[in-house]
Amino acid sequence: QVQLVESGGGLVQAGDSLTLSCAASGVTFSSTNMGWFRQAPGKERAFVAAINWRGINTYYTDSVKGRFTISRDNAKNTVYLQMNMLKPEDTAVYYCAADVDTYRPNYYSRAEYDYWGQGTQVTVSS
Repeated sequence: QVQLVESGGGLVQAGDSLTLSCAASGVTFSSTNMGWFRQAPGKERAFVAAINWRGINTYYTDSVKGRFTISRDNAKNTVYLQMNMLKPEDTAVYYCAADVDTYRPNYYSRAEYDYWGQGTQVTVSS
């Protein structure tokens, strides 16, 4: 049974930092691409960042480039999202996702990912 468990969300002020973690089980993590998505109230779930199974290639949506960093520790079966210079518009539920079919992945698409976590709330006050 695949499980993705996010942690690290919370309430912060604009300009603060947070690091989200996602612990995976039930998958061969070292051969799984991983992504982070977020969903703000009234909006669709949207791509934030992704990292390939080797941890060599990373991808970001434009609004977080230079502020967010995705990384992974294959020894710990964990993917991270370091979020700096947070803005109120970053407020959302953040979801971790796993892509086990890594052939020609479209990292930016929700449809690419096979498994999802339950999400963790990030709230940024102004």
